[in-house]
Amino acid sequence: MQMANTSRNQLLRGLPESAFRLLAPHIEQVDLPVRFPLEEAHRPIDFAYFLEGGLASVVAASGGMAIEVGLIGREGMTGTSLLFDDTESPFECYMQMSGQGLRVATPLLVAAVYQSPQLRRSLSRYARSATAQVAYTALSNGKTHIDARLARWLLMVDDRMVSSSFSITHEFLSLMLGVRRQGVTDALHILEGQGLISATRSKITIRDRKALVVFAGSTYGPAEVEYQRLTGHILGQIEREA
Repeated sequence: MQMANTSRNQLLRGLPESAFRLLAPHIEQVDLPVRFPLEEAHRPIDFAYFLEGGLASVVAASGGMAIEVGLIGREGMTGTSLLFDDTESPFECYMQMSGQGLRVATPLLVAAVYQSPQLRRSLSRYARSATAQVAYTALSNGKTHIDARLARWLLMVDDRMVSSSFSITHEFLSLMLGVRRQGVTDALHILEGQGLISATRSKITIRDRKALVVFAGSTYGPAEVEYQRLTGHILGQIEREA
């Protein structure tokens, strides 16, 4: 489909005009419900998705274990393996919060990338920033307490959503953070007790973002700086709902 470059996806919107024109005829708008699979581990990638709403989780799974290693929202894309002459990912990727997106079939994206050095550079630099996010997630998971990890995760979600309130269950949070549900409940109570958030069984609202950043400590920030350095965009600069 032909379209002006008015996408709500930050990565697409920042493309040079000539690069976007290569993709525009091949872009398809799609609804993305919760749990919709964007990538399956070790299976061919059929489409690259550019989210315009909602949130996707990148999940590493093995031997019955699973943990979230990355988040994708309106700042990025799936299918980054395609930029490096690969056809699959070792990770699962699916919608954690429903939304909308734009997708491009794999052969068409690869052809456009090889035709346009500008397009390849722009998308590859985002892919590089995504590896930084994975690395700092590993650092956070291995070296910080669950309440600081949760604070970092909530900030990352807030960076990618159009509202500071979002729906998610304690059960799903426990899977994403790789801890027991009781640990998530206790961590939520700590953050709520300090006035940083309000939480019900299925909804979390960020009340004091600045204080939440302080609480998260040094694990929040480095990956976000890398995203800005590599892409030229600032996470969180997405229009908010009134």
